[in-house]
Amino acid sequence: MPISFPRATTYAHQLLTNHLHEGDFAVDATCGRGHDTIHLAKLVGSSGRVLALDLQAEAITSTRERLQTHDLETQVSLFQASHADLQQHLPDQAIHAAVFNLGYLPGGNKTVITQPHSTLAAIQTVLDHLALYGLLIITVYPGHEGGMGEANEVDAYVRTLPQSLYEVTHYGFLNQRNRPPSVYAILASSKKVP
Repeated sequence: MPISFPRATTYAHQLLTNHLHEGDFAVDATCGRGHDTIHLAKLVGSSGRVLALDLQAEAITSTRERLQTHDLETQVSLFQASHADLQQHLPDQAIHAAVFNLGYLPGGNKTVITQPHSTLAAIQTVLDHLALYGLLIITVYPGHEGGMGEANEVDAYVRTLPQSLYEVTHYGFLNQRNRPPSVYAILASSKKVP
């Protein structure tokens, strides 16, 4: 049987599957069409919680409909808000895992994209609330207009995270056309806050 490396989004879901447990608290900072939100909700189960945000009403509607289809809406709190405003919606609880799927809403307006300044602010918010051994996954999409700049800023930022507190990895294809997405995974490997 032929072997193939997983796509970036598949790899991100594999990391989450190996990391999250029933009863955990997770954040989907850019819920889009709800695929990550569904995955998180299944992993944390009925005793866990998921906080999901997106700036666009279309994304919130799409995610809500998908949650209802899978009978998962009771453990998910949805907010139409920028990921930069994540702090305002966080409960007083450490984050076990968080996901950022950057870029634009699939099938939506391609001119509405995540921006580096708000993305970096939201990443810092997650890091400030990440539990010990909590996991942050950021999928970047350098192939669209504005995507490469954001990907470069995310890359530069995560490289500055202190090794004493975090393990940072990068997964992506190097020889494919059209600049495919790649994944940054950050593990809080030492106790800090909270």
